[in-house]
Amino acid sequence: MCGIVGYIGHREAYSIIIKGLHRLEYRGYDSAGISIYNDGIKVYKKAGKVSALEEFAKNLPVTGTIGMGHTRWATHGAPSDRNSHPHASNNRKLTIIHNGIIENYATIKETLLAKGHVFKSDTDTEVLIHLVEDIATATGMDLKEAVRIALNKVIGAYAIVIMSEDDPNLLIAARKGSPMVIGVGEGEYFIASDATPIVEYTKNVIYLNDNEIAYLTREELLIKNIDNTVQTPYIQELDLKLEMLEKGGYDHFMLKEIYEQPRSIRDCLRGRIYPQQGNVQLGGIKEYADKLRNLDRIIIVACGTSWHAGLVGEYLIEEYARIPVEVEYASEFRYRNPIITEKDLVIAISQSGETADTMAAIELAKEKGATIFGVCNVVGASIPRITHAGVYTHAGPEIGVASTKAFTSQVTVLTLMAFYMAQQRGAITQSKLIEYLTELDAIPTLIEKALKTNDEIKEIAAKFKDSRNCLFLGRGSSFPVALEGALKLKEISYIHAEGYPAAEMKHGPIALIDTEMPVVFIATKHSSYEKVISNIQEVKARGGRVIAIVSEGDTAVKDMADYVIEIPQTGEAFVPLLATIPLQLLSYHIAVMRGCNVDQPRNLAKSVTVE
Repeated sequence: MCGIVGYIGHREAYSIIIKGLHRLEYRGYDSAGISIYNDGIKVYKKAGKVSALEEFAKNLPVTGTIGMGHTRWATHGAPSDRNSHPHASNNRKLTIIHNGIIENYATIKETLLAKGHVFKSDTDTEVLIHLVEDIATATGMDLKEAVRIALNKVIGAYAIVIMSEDDPNLLIAARKGSPMVIGVGEGEYFIASDATPIVEYTKNVIYLNDNEIAYLTREELLIKNIDNTVQTPYIQELDLKLEMLEKGGYDHFMLKEIYEQPRSIRDCLRGRIYPQQGNVQLGGIKEYADKLRNLDRIIIVACGTSWHAGLVGEYLIEEYARIPVEVEYASEFRYRNPIITEKDLVIAISQSGETADTMAAIELAKEKGATIFGVCNVVGASIPRITHAGVYTHAGPEIGVASTKAFTSQVTVLTLMAFYMAQQRGAITQSKLIEYLTELDAIPTLIEKALKTNDEIKEIAAKFKDSRNCLFLGRGSSFPVALEGALKLKEISYIHAEGYPAAEMKHGPIALIDTEMPVVFIATKHSSYEKVISNIQEVKARGGRVIAIVSEGDTAVKDMADYVIEIPQTGEAFVPLLATIPLQLLSYHIAVMRGCNVDQPRNLAKSVTVE
C-alpha cells in the first residue's frame, strides 16, 4: 500500500503535497517523492520518510501550482532513491505515481526493451509509464487516449496519477482495486488515496470507482470509464474533522487511539441499541431481516486484526443467534473452491475497506450467490460499495498502523449483529436482550476505568521490555483476544509472540516455558475460570512468569500470578472489549521502551491493497 497526493489549482502545490504525504505516511514510509511543474517537470525523491524528502528538497525549486507526491510501501524493487516514485517515461516528459501491482509488467517490459526503452528502476510502475509513452508515440494519439489504451493492456491493481510536461494544465488519475478520492474546490482539485489530505481544503469529494479515469484541469473534471463512456460523478460531503488527524497532545497516534476507544465505541453504539426496550436497530442490514431468519451458515472473511475480530464474532453469533459460523483468512479463502450457496451469508471485515484479499474473497462469494455484508470503518471505501449491505464501525480515522480502536469497534459491530440476528430469529428472550444491551451500553464507561491501569501496566512493561518471546493464552472468546494481544506485541515491539487457546498449551507450547518466558493469561471470572487457573499453575510449576488479566476483586489468580491487571466486571460476552485494553497498553509501553516507532512499525502498512 502506498500514499498518493495530487493537486491542480491556484495555490502552491508543494506545501499541499508535503502536508498530504505526512498525513498518508501510515500507508507507506519506505521512500517518498514529488513531481512539480515549474518550467518543466521537476522530480525529487528520497528513500526514507517524508521528512527526508523535505530535507532533500528544502533548497531546491519547488514553486508551481500543479504537482503530485507519493509515499511508498515497497512491492517491486527494494526501498531506494531509484525505486522511489514518481517515475518518468523514456523521454522524461511524463511522470507517474502508483499504488498497486502491475502483474504482467515483466512481459510488457520485455517488449519495450526490444524497442530501445531504458529503465532506471526495478519497479512495475516505471513499465506502465513507458507503455503509455510508447502507445502515444506509435499511434500519434493524445495522452488521454494513450493512458486509456495502456490501462486496457495491464493486469493487476492500480491507483495512478500522471503528469505531462507538454500539458501543464492536466492531471490524469485512474483506479482499479486501489482507492482514490478527488476533492472538489473552486478552480482547483485535489487527489489522494484517502480523504485525510483533502479535509483541510474542501468537504466535497468524489470517490472514483474501479475502471474509471479522471481528467483534471483547473477548469474542469471529466470522468470516463475504461471503455471511454462519460460517467456522472457523485459528490459526497466529508464527515471528517481536521482535529481527528492530529495527535492531540499524545506522544503517538497509537496511544491517542487506545484512549479514544470509549468514544469510538459510543459512536458505534449510538442510535443502534435501545436497552430499555431490548431492541437493536441496524439500518444498514434491515432490508435483509428475512434472509437472516433463514440462513444456513455465516462465513466471516478477513485478514490480520480483522480476522481476530471475526473469531470473536463467531463465538457471539453461535452463542446468541444459534447460526453456524466459519471464520476464514481471506487470503486463503480466495484460492480455494469453497462450497457456498445462496443460503449463506458472508461477512467481510476490513478497517480500510480496501484490503485486496478481502475484496477478492467478496467477489468469489458473490459469484456463488451468497449475500455479502461488509463491516468497515471508512465511508466511501471499496468494500461498502461492492457488498450488498453492511454496518460502518464509526471509529474515526485510525492513523497508527497497529490497529486498536478499529478492532474494538469491529468487535462491537459483530456483537450488535449477533444480538440483532438473535432478535430476528427469536433465539433470545426479551428479558435477556434487555440485560445484555444494558451491559453493552455500559462498556465505554468500563473501558474508561480500564484505561486507569495505564501506570501499573507501564511498570509491568519495564520488567519485560527485553524479553525475546512471549505467550498469550485465553479460553473461549478470550482466545481471539490472546491472538490479538500477541499480534500487537509482534507488530510494534518486534518481540516474537504467539497466542494459543489455554488448553492447547499442554499440546506443545509448554515446552517453551522457562524462567525467561513471560506468559499472559486472560483469566477473568467466567465459564472457564477454574480451567484457566489450572493452566496458570502448570506454567508456574515450570518457572514461567505470569501476567494475568483478571476480573476486578479477584484473589485466587492474584495469589499465583507474578503480575495482575484488573479489569471491571462485565458479562462474558463483553470480556473481549475490556481485556483487549491492557494488552494494547502493555504492547505500546514495551515498544516505546525498546525505542520502536510504534506508529510506523517496520515493513508494515496500514492496509494491504495488493496481494
